[in-house]
Amino acid sequence: WSVKGKIFTQIVCTLTCGQGRAHSSSFAHRSELRQAKRIVVKLGSAVVTRGDECGLALGRLASIVEQVAMLQNQGREMMIVTSGAVAFGKQRLRHEILLSQSVRQALHSGHSQLNDMSLPVLEARACAAAGQSGLMALYEAMFTQYSTCTAQVLVTNLDFHDDQKRQNLNSTLRELLHMNIVPIINTNDAVVPPPEPNSDLQGVNVISIKDNDSLAARLAVEMKADLLIALSDVEGLYNSPPGTDDAKLIDIFYPGDQQSITYGTKSRVGIGGMEAKVKAALWALHGGTSVVIANGTNPKVTGHVITDIVEGKKVGTFFSEFKPAGPSVEEQTEMARRSGRALASLHPDQRSEIICHLADLLTERKEEILAANKMDMDLAVSAAMLKRLSLSPAKLNSLAVGLRQIATAAQDSVGRVLRRTRVAHNLELEQITVPIGLLLVIFEARPDCLPQVSTLAIASGNALLLKGGKEAANTNHVLHQLTQEALSMHGVKEAVQMVSTREEVEDLCRLDKMIDLIVPRGSSQLVRDIQRAAKGIPVLGHSEGICHVYVDSEASIDKVIKIVRDSKCDYPAACNAMETLLIHRDILRTPMFDQIIDMLRTERVKIHAGPRFASYLTFSPSEAKSMRTEYGELECCMEVVDSMQEAVEHIHKYGSFHTDVIITENEDTAEKFLQQLDSACVFWNASSRFADGYRFGLGAEVGISTARIHARGPVGLEGLLTTKWVLRGDGHTVADFSEHGTMKYLHENLPAGQPLAGQRDSN
Repeated sequence: WSVKGKIFTQIVCTLTCGQGRAHSSSFAHRSELRQAKRIVVKLGSAVVTRGDECGLALGRLASIVEQVAMLQNQGREMMIVTSGAVAFGKQRLRHEILLSQSVRQALHSGHSQLNDMSLPVLEARACAAAGQSGLMALYEAMFTQYSTCTAQVLVTNLDFHDDQKRQNLNSTLRELLHMNIVPIINTNDAVVPPPEPNSDLQGVNVISIKDNDSLAARLAVEMKADLLIALSDVEGLYNSPPGTDDAKLIDIFYPGDQQSITYGTKSRVGIGGMEAKVKAALWALHGGTSVVIANGTNPKVTGHVITDIVEGKKVGTFFSEFKPAGPSVEEQTEMARRSGRALASLHPDQRSEIICHLADLLTERKEEILAANKMDMDLAVSAAMLKRLSLSPAKLNSLAVGLRQIATAAQDSVGRVLRRTRVAHNLELEQITVPIGLLLVIFEARPDCLPQVSTLAIASGNALLLKGGKEAANTNHVLHQLTQEALSMHGVKEAVQMVSTREEVEDLCRLDKMIDLIVPRGSSQLVRDIQRAAKGIPVLGHSEGICHVYVDSEASIDKVIKIVRDSKCDYPAACNAMETLLIHRDILRTPMFDQIIDMLRTERVKIHAGPRFASYLTFSPSEAKSMRTEYGELECCMEVVDSMQEAVEHIHKYGSFHTDVIITENEDTAEKFLQQLDSACVFWNASSRFADGYRFGLGAEVGISTARIHARGPVGLEGLLTTKWVLRGDGHTVADFSEHGTMKYLHENLPAGQPLAGQRDSN
């Protein structure tokens, strides 16, 4: 049954994926690797063998086998080119020799003298002959765990030079793949002759089989494979030897970039090196097979390196013949960081001028912006999407007003002295505000976010990478052009970069050595995905907006109706919209309660009853599946509490610490609620929708944070700044303050408003 099932899967994949992909060229982009049907996985000696070179790395092999079997069972055709026979044979022969010597010595002297034994030099061909059968038996046993059959194929260089042998090999491999069997291919090292000098890579159609890199490349082209994954003991291809100061991993390598590469030494085992891998990879690429070189030994990624590559993730170095016209995301990041430092060094007046110019452009070029916006809106698939996408002359005017507010605040942002201390005579310390560095802001279908976030970055002197949703691609393109036009007036155009939509969010989150802070603006799912992916980069944001409104027993009915309606119905998709309405028990079965229910019904809000609320009702609304639901629609949960204190406890248990509201006329009750509730925003007799940077007078917000560290609530200009310490001395040393030194610490607090420099103690 398992064989029939796999054959059925193979047929389905053939019908859906098709075998007819033109093999005249390789894939242009990583994302297309998901389409790869026939895949060759090359396992280098460093991947297969242990660090002591005397045995196999069984854990790594088991993980690789699992991934290959998984892809095979998806309907792909998998082939493995493996090293390891020599290492396995060396282990076996050493064991046999030691056993033989110990027996002879025991017979000769009556006791074993293993410490005095010396092992002969083991010849590689003999090791290969002794190890090949054991290596194959190991693969067979591992693949059997996944109901996958394997077959051994040993080849030499001559098998490719003789047309009949090459055709036979081709036919054999195709038949094995047709039967859903994984061929395990290796050079026949027991008999293979040494490679002929200068015979490698002569011409387009010739490659000498001198190592498993060239064997894998030759097989991939011969079998018209879609993808060759070459696993070694390095992360991929670097522009200089790994470990050197300037070495950088190359994400995508283009054939024309060969002159920019400096190669290092070969790995600890094997007969190839990175130069051989690159030559073989380029040969396969020219033959129409896509290639990725990646690390198969890193325990952090080994468990999914092959499947990650096939899923199109940024793993290792991807070889491509299709060089895009624009810069790569890594190049954009470098440009943004470099230009961002120049932006931070501008005078505050200059940054304000840039922002004011951008505000002017939003109104002067509104026809251009709205035309692009209409193109996006024509493609919208829902009313909710239309509302998020929509721009208007009035909205652009409001944006411009907010930008000018930020321009004013920018006058007193970067370089502001927060604290001054006279540490000692002529030794003064200052704590001053500085930009965070390079921000990555990921936002969905809200094009008005782009000028707001760009302005906050400019005002705070931060470089910025923007990734917007494809739904607003046309509008974002125009707004980004206007932003760069404004930046150009002071020569910092590249400080704000728009990342191509082809880049996956998860890939951007891997740029942990370049990006200082990620700010996600969008759905709770987007935020959670980014928080999970950004393991090495801080994320500022909130995963959910489960906002509560608590109606106290002493609430005003007029205020209740206005605030609840606005909190839920003004913009239900917003993160600051009410999701749970808490009602004091005394309000039940009163005119106030009836009016609340009538208003929600009139506004077509669907009510989900909490467990306690449901027990009080004569009618039967749908029961809330969870008290931690962010509906994002005209829906909300209702629950009953006995007191303000119980409301606080409920919010702490089920809320997301975003924004929570109390409606009451009792000032004492309100103040206790405001003090006890541990949320980023806590309001009294005001709609939850006020939780917004513009409404707070910040001009705009880069996002809303529920984090405990750095910034909380709507994050404006102040939230994009950090500090550094500046110490000005006059030849001071710590030894001057020792027991036998001549100086004493003063630690006098000085007014922070005094000038930054040139103010010395004249005493």
